[in-house]
Amino acid sequence: MVQDAVADPWTPDEAVAAVGDAAWVHVGALVRSDFAPETLAALASGRSVLVDAQGLVRTPVLGPLRMDAEIGAALDGPAILKLNDEEAEILTGSTEPARLRELGVPEVLLTLGSRGAVVVTRKRAEAVPAVQVDESLDPTGAGDVFAAAYLVARARSAEPVEAARSAAGAVAAVLEGR
Repeated sequence: MVQDAVADPWTPDEAVAAVGDAAWVHVGALVRSDFAPETLAALASGRSVLVDAQGLVRTPVLGPLRMDAEIGAALDGPAILKLNDEEAEILTGSTEPARLRELGVPEVLLTLGSRGAVVVTRKRAEAVPAVQVDESLDPTGAGDVFAAAYLVARARSAEPVEAARSAAGAVAAVLEGR
């Protein structure tokens, strides 16, 4: 993948104005400069924020896509972090729950594609199986669907593992066009 442009970053005031009085917010940046740590902190003030690590690990440099773990204080405010195994390896060198807890985020969602997900909280880690779909289906966007469905379930008072199971079902439904 090649980046041929990088957008102007969201300021704290712009981001807060955009979400209004939303209690749950999903931040899915393309590169880390889209949402600076102070913008993420402003969004997290009085809200539950889920940040997708995809944008956090991507550098805002034109040319071939580069990723690294130089994310600064980006995880100081968010309540939930969604990352895949590659992003976990970049940020912590591991997909082990103990290493993911070291990121300091209360809920970590490690998505593993057709192998499901792992929900990591301060007290436990639990695997959530994927809902099986035809392997020939294009999984593009599955992580975004998982994150959005997870937040909807959490906003409706589901516990983290229950929310992840609901999200896995939503991903299967979207991939199958239901």
